[in-house]
Amino acid sequence: MSTTIAFLGCGSMSEAIMAGLLRSGFPAGQVRATVRTTARAAWLADTYGVTATATEDTDANVRAATGAGIVVLGVKPGLVREVAAEIAPVLAPDTVVVSVAGAVPLANIEAVLPAGQPVVRSMPNTPARVGYGVTALVAGAHATPPHLQAAKDVFATVGLVVEVDEDQIDAVGAVSGSGPAYVFYLAEAMAGAGERLGLPADLARTLAAHTVAGAGRLLDDPDADPAALRRAVSSPNGSTERAIAAFEERGMRDVVAAGTAAAEARAKEITHELG
Repeated sequence: MSTTIAFLGCGSMSEAIMAGLLRSGFPAGQVRATVRTTARAAWLADTYGVTATATEDTDANVRAATGAGIVVLGVKPGLVREVAAEIAPVLAPDTVVVSVAGAVPLANIEAVLPAGQPVVRSMPNTPARVGYGVTALVAGAHATPPHLQAAKDVFATVGLVVEVDEDQIDAVGAVSGSGPAYVFYLAEAMAGAGERLGLPADLARTLAAHTVAGAGRLLDDPDADPAALRRAVSSPNGSTERAIAAFEERGMRDVVAAGTAAAEARAKEITHELG
């Protein structure tokens, strides 16, 4: 398998993955990227030293994919099949095609690629930008363990990698894919609560942001247990225990469960809408 990696559609998520790969020591000369505009292509080339071209040149995706060992499809979900079909004629039999687009099943991608082409579906999240991402991978029908390992090696440069079945991917997206937004929402709510208690807005935001970030670092321990960490902060009959009791009385767990269920349901709807 060639060691060249092509990122077709290098938006914020693909850029984060590419940056992590380069930080790990992967040679910039073996990375290609395609983007929509020449300005963005020039910026990527100047910033990372990779070969970047704009799809204003209609052959950009084909040239980037030719001879690549891994091709990362980072375009919008509605364009995944179109781009996959575009590059199909130039893919080597062992080129691993990795999709980072949500809501596009493996079978839909495999259907427009050469028979037997290895495909891996991924579900990364935004903390990949700072090396603390979570990426779930699903192996396609023709992806062997070495193919899957090649994809794992790429995503491991930006955080934790787990392997799941495809029927679990929407649930994974509802927890880790959308999860950062839930945490940011909690930080917003904490800051707002601090303001209502009389704190200046800037101070309340700073306290909330750093508290959430610090709590995340505590959870980063492989042996960390969220429930045990919560109990350690909650002294019997203390103020924290009173706050947790208020959350429980108002059904916070049910609210979180309802939110993740809604996210999973919407992911399935989007898949259906995309056909």
